[in-house]
Amino acid sequence: MLSPPPSTPVVVPARRRIVRWLAFAAGWLFVALGVIGLLLPVMPTTPFLLLALWAFSLSSQRFHDWLYRHPRFGRSLQLWHAHRVIPWRVKLLAYGGVSVSLGYAALFSAAPGWALAAMAAVMLAGVGFVASCPSKPPPSDQGHPGA
Repeated sequence: MLSPPPSTPVVVPARRRIVRWLAFAAGWLFVALGVIGLLLPVMPTTPFLLLALWAFSLSSQRFHDWLYRHPRFGRSLQLWHAHRVIPWRVKLLAYGGVSVSLGYAALFSAAPGWALAAMAAVMLAGVGFVASCPSKPPPSDQGHPGA
């Protein structure tokens, strides 16, 4: 019997189980954070659900499929997966949240100018990314997310 070449890592089944359980726990943590994001306007929902989807893809096909087809969350996850869509409503909430956060920090914190400038630069990068994503899927796919 030949042994594997030295460059091929050998995955121990116990290690794989641990990674799977950690990913499963992380998936539920991200789902919880996403649900909290529905209730708190300063916390996002979809990024946490995307992280949950990724974690479930490593740990549980059943829960991955459940979340991907969920009546409340599934459509936005499918649109992101298929077309990298961020709806206008979400974009406006993001822009408003960034504006309020930066305004609050500038007016009411004792942060030094360089820290405020760094904060503004990071926020501007985030706003740029959000703005670069389409708000709607292409016309031919609007009725069929994930197609």
